[in-house]
Amino acid sequence: MKRTLTLLAILLAIASQAQFRKYFTDQTLRIDYYHSGSVEVEYYMTDELIQEGPWAGPRKNLIDPFDYGSYRFMVYDSASNELIFSRHYSTLFFEYRSTEQAKSECGNFPESVIMPWPRKTVRIEFDSRNKQLAWEKQHEIVFNPAAAEVHTVQNSFYPSQALLKSGKPKKKVDLVFLPEGYTEAEMDAFRADCEKFMGWLFDTDPYGAYRNKFNIWMVLAPSEESGTDIPQDSVFRNTLLGSSFDTFGSDRYLTTGDFKTVRNLAANAPYDQIVILVNSEKYGGGGIYNFWAISTAGHTNSDLVFTHEFGHAFPGLGDEYYDSEVAVQDFYPFDVEPWEPNLTTLVNFSSKWQDMLGPGTPIPTPATSEWNGKTGVFEGGGYVAKGVYRPYIDCSMNVIKFNNFCPVCKRATVEMINFYCK
Repeated sequence: MKRTLTLLAILLAIASQAQFRKYFTDQTLRIDYYHSGSVEVEYYMTDELIQEGPWAGPRKNLIDPFDYGSYRFMVYDSASNELIFSRHYSTLFFEYRSTEQAKSECGNFPESVIMPWPRKTVRIEFDSRNKQLAWEKQHEIVFNPAAAEVHTVQNSFYPSQALLKSGKPKKKVDLVFLPEGYTEAEMDAFRADCEKFMGWLFDTDPYGAYRNKFNIWMVLAPSEESGTDIPQDSVFRNTLLGSSFDTFGSDRYLTTGDFKTVRNLAANAPYDQIVILVNSEKYGGGGIYNFWAISTAGHTNSDLVFTHEFGHAFPGLGDEYYDSEVAVQDFYPFDVEPWEPNLTTLVNFSSKWQDMLGPGTPIPTPATSEWNGKTGVFEGGGYVAKGVYRPYIDCSMNVIKFNNFCPVCKRATVEMINFYCK
């Protein structure tokens, strides 16, 4: 039986490689576009098509099995109309649409997606979720690799180094650290911070048990000035990625709107996930699913901030807190199930962690000492005290406590690691 299963695995691997080779080459296609709009409307405008270096993503799992994210792009073979590639993601623009400002003003944000380079003409469809979280088509382009005007990104423009090399990028989760606000004289400090952050990642459960599933890279790209913008303190710095605190009026929300430059830096190394380290001692960061995670490097709680924000960016975890000030409004409608694996409105709880509840667990579960340290259904999460539920009383997606992810968040993380590596 064991020999039969091994042979079956080999045959499946050969078949998946053949599927990849049928439709794609080893290079990467990047599609840059602008995403603009307000609460009521949204628009896409293609910016440019870019050829990057070798494709670092998985070659077996070409279709995204997770119905996560606020956006997705679907790649169809033009001749057969077969779906041959898809990925889901979220963006800073989606969060903008939930702010007070978006009720009266249109915002404009650069975004991009990457995919393996197609051999033949493909149709690429961009979808977004409506208020009921159903998918709606918003934009489409047809890409003919033999005729399209394509620019290139030199993968050696900035030097990159491997901090951890566990295997070929196509079989690993490739994480790249990008520096923000580190000058040329501070590149050694950036290297040391990358080592520190890598240590924090693998000191966190479940990542430590999957260390051999990761490659960790860093790109050495200096800024003109040290630090980051802090508008409320009238502090402004000339940095490579243009990062800033006070995003959408939240003093601790640290982001960058220059995703095009982020992609250009990341292209200097193989990558699946982007982590931006900001040279600051102020508390703050941000994380967006399949977009980026960003954290300051010098605060006492930077270990928790980083792993929390990477929880957003990599396995798609939602915020479980509800008593902190945030800029977004009405982020989770109560009559639909959130896409995040660790939040529920109980509209379709069977699709979440119902199978992980112990016998006799009440739904909802009271947040009392009896249920501390147990998986339940605790009211309060997703920025509101009522109507949204979380699986644990004190998970790292809820409280400032390092290495404290709950079983639900751990399961979602392991499932994402396996997606990239199996």
